[in-house]
Amino acid sequence: MDQGQLQEIDQTVKGWLRDSRKFVLTKMAEKLNVAEKSSRKDLVTNVDKANEQFLIERIRQFSPDSQILGEEGFGDKITETSGWVWVVDPIDGTMNFVKQQDHFATMIALYIDGQGVLGYINDIMNDDLYSGGPQLGVFKNEQRLPAPANLGLADGLIGISGPLILRNQFNMQIVAEKSAGVRAYGSAGIEISHILSGKLNGYISYLKPWDFGAGKILAETLGLSVTTVDGKPLGMLSSDFVMVATEKAQRDILPIVG
Repeated sequence: MDQGQLQEIDQTVKGWLRDSRKFVLTKMAEKLNVAEKSSRKDLVTNVDKANEQFLIERIRQFSPDSQILGEEGFGDKITETSGWVWVVDPIDGTMNFVKQQDHFATMIALYIDGQGVLGYINDIMNDDLYSGGPQLGVFKNEQRLPAPANLGLADGLIGISGPLILRNQFNMQIVAEKSAGVRAYGSAGIEISHILSGKLNGYISYLKPWDFGAGKILAETLGLSVTTVDGKPLGMLSSDFVMVATEKAQRDILPIVG
């Protein structure tokens, strides 16, 4: 894909996300319809569903031959990654959206033949859009981001999901203790955006493709490591315990998780 075509796609997706943000903010002022999916802590709202339909409609119009993987099931059932595959998370951090009306994001990723091309994390309430890919670089709004400092585990904050620490899975309590401190925001998009901007050295959680699809592209473009928690390659259609981290932090964490 040439640079001109890539930039055209980039500007188109940014337009979708601007419109999507306005849509979400408008719906936030109305009464939410909230339902449980797998448990009382796994929520979905009418806004999640409507925003996914909104974004999928635009992708279909723009690229009708693409496959689309969406969290709420309005896309396609994808079993292989040939061609163009879009990954959509309409509201990442739905519990935060419902309870706080803060700390949630909308995410879109484009993969072509299994390779990450473009990723987008839109921090709705802060109006911060993280975007880019290997051919464009990574941007926060219009400012190009440098690669984060390659700091070790002890030298920075780390994001770890609450259940991993509470259950001490993979010795996460030791990982937390050896870090400079732990943060848990409840949104993969928000956590990964903090790694991109150097506020965190790493993030560990159980994630599905729509949780990490965009962040994986952006993080790897900046030289960060994106693997399973035990350091194995992570496929774009995988659901697994995922670690996004600086190379030094990853080297410090792997012996602890075993």
